[in-house]
Amino acid sequence: MNVPAFNEMTAERPALEDVTAAIKGLEKKLDGAKTPDDEIGILRDWEDQRRKLRTWSSLVGLRFNQDTRNADARKDRDYRDQIQPKLTQLDNEMKAKFLNSPNREAFEKKFGPQAFALWNCDEKAFSPDIEDEQVRISKLSSEYTELLSGAEFEFRGEKLNMPGLAKYQMDDDRETRQAAWQKRWEWFAANREALDRIFHELTQLRHTSATKLGFENFIELGYLRMHRVDYGLSDIQALRKQIIEEVVPLCSELIKHQAGELGIDKVMAWDESIHDAKGSPRPHGDHDWMVERAKEMFDEVGHGLGEFFRLMCDKGLLDLKTRDGKSGGGFCTSFPTYGVPFVFANFNGTDHDARVFTHEMGHAFQNYSSRNQKLIDYTWPTYESAEIHSMSLEFITWPWVEKFFEEDAGRFRRSHLIGALLFLPYGTAVDHFQHLVYEKPDATPAERFGMWKEMERTYLPWRDFGDVPHVTEGGFWQAQRHIYGMPFYYIDYVLAQICALQFWVKADTDRQAAMKDYVALCQRGGEAPFQDLVKSAGLTSPFEPGCLEDVLQKARDWLGAHG
Repeated sequence: MNVPAFNEMTAERPALEDVTAAIKGLEKKLDGAKTPDDEIGILRDWEDQRRKLRTWSSLVGLRFNQDTRNADARKDRDYRDQIQPKLTQLDNEMKAKFLNSPNREAFEKKFGPQAFALWNCDEKAFSPDIEDEQVRISKLSSEYTELLSGAEFEFRGEKLNMPGLAKYQMDDDRETRQAAWQKRWEWFAANREALDRIFHELTQLRHTSATKLGFENFIELGYLRMHRVDYGLSDIQALRKQIIEEVVPLCSELIKHQAGELGIDKVMAWDESIHDAKGSPRPHGDHDWMVERAKEMFDEVGHGLGEFFRLMCDKGLLDLKTRDGKSGGGFCTSFPTYGVPFVFANFNGTDHDARVFTHEMGHAFQNYSSRNQKLIDYTWPTYESAEIHSMSLEFITWPWVEKFFEEDAGRFRRSHLIGALLFLPYGTAVDHFQHLVYEKPDATPAERFGMWKEMERTYLPWRDFGDVPHVTEGGFWQAQRHIYGMPFYYIDYVLAQICALQFWVKADTDRQAAMKDYVALCQRGGEAPFQDLVKSAGLTSPFEPGCLEDVLQKARDWLGAHG
């Protein structure tokens, strides 16, 4: 396929009546199909339409995030959000046809059972009865994104947005870090009423959707939407226990050691990302310099990553610079009709910038590697599996970080590993918090703040905010975008981080074997559920007792040797 440059990519805006007529026509054909081959032909026609719709939806979402102030981009996004529930229902009607097909067994032999497991989740998780709730949820999620994207700060003579302020939260000077934290959370305190209102409405709407579909609360519906087909709440609860018993004590030790490294009595919240007295390691060049270093890195890593990264650069499939009006955060999306992904991020001059190349490129490489999978449902895996590719590539590329950090590369590796370990309890806290929220959907905003403080006491007992506003009351969670826009996503990062640490151990022992397993995992895409994919890569499921023992011991040994 000849891939056009991103600025030449287009996707026709679908008219709902046209999509409806096309789907009804396919349903009629399915009713008259006589053989499995007839049905597969219809499936291919449906796939073609789904690719076009997904490409259009991805372009609309991306262009809105690139400039949240653009009126046309906002109109396109509003139109997409308005018709999305109806598109979902039409999609589910087709899925139901295939789920109930007399030829299902033959289909599963050809395509594997995973698609049918995914479609079964989708069918259970939606009904036209919740269409109004879904439209409102989309609007509220966008309102939250626009609110944070529009935040402006006057700091040290500069006018900054939230990603721009973030670099000062990691400044080498402790007073500057604290002042930046103060400034950030003053904004959240000033906007608390809007943030509370948006989240309360989102919680109510999600709970109402769940009860309309016959569920007790949103938790079961949330799991279905995350396509968790081979594990459930009891597995997550067992993992929480492992994190509390094995990881939290290690992290508490690391924080105590960090205080000694920094020469301070106590590590405060604004110190946590600074792991030695020299401060946070930073890339030794600007955006353009880093892109050139990344080209060299991926060329040397090999296994197709070099050619792929150059394709991304040449076709304009990277948007990495922070600018006014641009949404915060980072993500990878894709355009199925063109067969390529797109990486969106916000550089801020910290070590985060170097990790973008490995994290988001891990997502992008996986998607590109599985672009020719049997079904569009398999071009991306479920989220927890998808995060393995991104987080693992961060560790697999350790031997090349000198390209970005030069003599500070060792400091970066140490900071990266400590950060990965400290993330495990935080990510688990975010997930546990969401379970508490949706178990009690009528809780007041103050009660939700209390729930988060309970999570901090359980998973982050070392954290001290001093007198910084908002967070001292339990409001830290309001900056975590996933909680508003993608409920129950966050444990996926924890599961993937455990797998990524296993890849780190593998790569240190036998790099070629680790790369072979990594590339094969990327090529599988989403053709199997999480634990199947994990096993196929020679990894241990995070749900197995003792799964953390080897990586935690390796981490202790490595940090002891590089302390």
